[in-house]
Amino acid sequence: MSDGIRIFSAGPLSVIAFIILVGLLILIIPLFILGIIGAAFTRLGFSWISALAVVLLMLSGSFVTIPVYRIRRDIIRLSRDDVPFHGTGMPPAPLQVWETRISLNLGGAVIPACVSIYMIYRAILISGTSLLFSVCVGIFIVAAITFVSTRLVAGAGFHVPLLLPGLTALLAGLILTGGTGLAAAVTAFVSGTIGTLSGGNIVNLFQVKMLEIPDFSIGGAGTFGTVFICCILPALIA
Repeated sequence: MSDGIRIFSAGPLSVIAFIILVGLLILIIPLFILGIIGAAFTRLGFSWISALAVVLLMLSGSFVTIPVYRIRRDIIRLSRDDVPFHGTGMPPAPLQVWETRISLNLGGAVIPACVSIYMIYRAILISGTSLLFSVCVGIFIVAAITFVSTRLVAGAGFHVPLLLPGLTALLAGLILTGGTGLAAAVTAFVSGTIGTLSGGNIVNLFQVKMLEIPDFSIGGAGTFGTVFICCILPALIA
């Protein structure tokens, strides 16, 4: 020891053990989280295999977008060279019109919508068509709350609140069905996913051309996390 400083030396086996421990933590933690999410889907009526398949498809599908159409923007960008000097008689340079490509995110829009349709179908087989009214009202409530709370960020897109739509859907499922159970969970799931996509993205599409972005993905960045949470929270009342 010198000047109160202690120096410890670690053998090669200790270093290897530490590296293995860190590697196991890096591997186990995501698997643990994936297991919790998979368990949430099993409470909604999925088998373990189908639950993990849906979760993995959503996560991997978040990187896949399906182009749908293009929106021509009203905003025109001018560089300094495009603006003529006053009094020179120089004609203005041709203006380039920018477009925004609209696409569907596979993991944040297509798969959740398909799962919602499947869950409605199963719920109707079990409890009849009475559930459709609760689902439609729930979608409208979540869509309205999401529409009001979504922020438009120029150069980025739409920023949908992370937890508000999911909690609103959870409350709608409890109130509209009168308690917990499969009907409440299905109502919360469908209201959360479809309501978030509708109120946070689809209803706001007319404003996309004002954001100055080349691409916009429904269910993509700014919305995927919210939709994913809306898929998990209904397990709390299933």
